[in-house]
Amino acid sequence: MSAGRIHLEALAITLGEGANAFTAVRDVNAVIEAGEFVCILGPSGCGKSTLLAALAGHVGAHAGRATLDGKPIDGPHPERGMVFQQHTLLPWRKTLDNVAFGLKMRGVGKRERHRRAQALLDRVGLGAFADRYPAQLSGGMQQRAEIARAMLNEPRVLLMDEPFGALDAQTRALMQSLLLDVWSERRPTVVFVTHDIDEALFLADRILVMSHSPGTVLEELRVPFARPRERDLVTEPAFVALKRRCLALLRHPHAGAPVTSSDAPARIDISHSVFS
Repeated sequence: MSAGRIHLEALAITLGEGANAFTAVRDVNAVIEAGEFVCILGPSGCGKSTLLAALAGHVGAHAGRATLDGKPIDGPHPERGMVFQQHTLLPWRKTLDNVAFGLKMRGVGKRERHRRAQALLDRVGLGAFADRYPAQLSGGMQQRAEIARAMLNEPRVLLMDEPFGALDAQTRALMQSLLLDVWSERRPTVVFVTHDIDEALFLADRILVMSHSPGTVLEELRVPFARPRERDLVTEPAFVALKRRCLALLRHPHAGAPVTSSDAPARIDISHSVFS
């Protein structure tokens, strides 16, 4: 079995207790292949982050199950890295030590972990900032350090919860391209939560579109564009068709939304040519 294959079977997650309990995610079924880049797209409060937390092992399933390479996900593990919207760098540690922290916890010697951390900082454009503290870095630089820290542990799965959501548009575009470059070199399985349709289409191999809460997968969209992807991809008719399909689903997020003449360009059969 390939390393990094995720299987979700009738997964349901209940949060809260007693009278305050509610179902956040219901009957989610999906397979994410090893090395695949999958985005989860959906309306606010639909359970995207809850689903990601279940994959991280931070919350348990009420029903169904989630497995990684055939084994139940029943708690956090270094094989699953996590990057959040707000950085979690330790404020009292310099950037180099933050990135190397996971290796330290695994018993890797200081010289070796610093060598490996410095090489990855160089790769993400932070080589000259290894001795800076997190507060001395911009938001984009902090997220680069987060990605470097997660990647340095060589996880089978990288879970990302709107990691670029707080960045300005230009920095966000740069970070998306950087992420794809680093991912293409190491090829972990990536599950990336976003509410930005353009971001999902630029990054993903497939998109799972979720319903309103309690969230379930409405539709699974294949993104057929070759890699590496250029920014002018957004002008391509197939990109526009996929974007309109996503918008249609998000406008009617309780059931699969039929594509109307206003949802897709003429002469593009998106139900066959685009999603096949």
